[in-house]
Amino acid sequence: MKKIIIVEDDKALNHGICMALKSNECSFVSCETMKEAKEKLGQNICDLMILDVNLPDGSGMDLLIEVKRKSSMPVILLTANDMETDIVAGLESGADDYVTKPFSLAVLRARVNARLRTKSEQTETQIQIDDFSFDFSNMKFYKGSLEIELSKTEQKLLKLLVNHPQITMERGRLIDRIWTDGADYVDENALSVTVKRLRDKLEDNPAKPQYIKTVYGIGYVWAGEAI
Repeated sequence: MKKIIIVEDDKALNHGICMALKSNECSFVSCETMKEAKEKLGQNICDLMILDVNLPDGSGMDLLIEVKRKSSMPVILLTANDMETDIVAGLESGADDYVTKPFSLAVLRARVNARLRTKSEQTETQIQIDDFSFDFSNMKFYKGSLEIELSKTEQKLLKLLVNHPQITMERGRLIDRIWTDGADYVDENALSVTVKRLRDKLEDNPAKPQYIKTVYGIGYVWAGEAI
């Protein structure tokens, strides 16, 4: 199930967007301020953001820039009808699409679906991070010139982490995405074991990991930046 974060201070519109997209088999994280959005992004792995440019505690443009610096998550801007400068600035800052107010919820739904499809097709498969080279399509993984053998489970975990750098991924969500055929029956210890094995293969000092860090009581985070 895809997770969409909606950052819109108009409560009625925020609720209306949730209802319009409800049939898309999506779950939602609703925020009304930039501060709340930052907190929620730190707690959730989201697949798409719908972002109002004008927020009560700051500019949506600043949040857009921050999000795009850390993630490839698609962002659809909500802008005032007469603010062409916002549209241009948003697109130049990395926004993937925009909708001008007032807008049709059906049009927004179609644009959301299009962006989610594109994201699924374009998930990063070749990633360079510091001395690492990860090619998920061909299942080739290198640390410097040394090739690293990873199991399918380790590959899934690594891909989830590096595609969401600096974002804490909850244990339950990782289990759901890695063991897709039977997450309800997976021992939670299986994730801890997989993390340990991955650290043993990637980290210079697995006891003091530089990249795969534990966020106690929550889950794990990839602390390096993807390039």
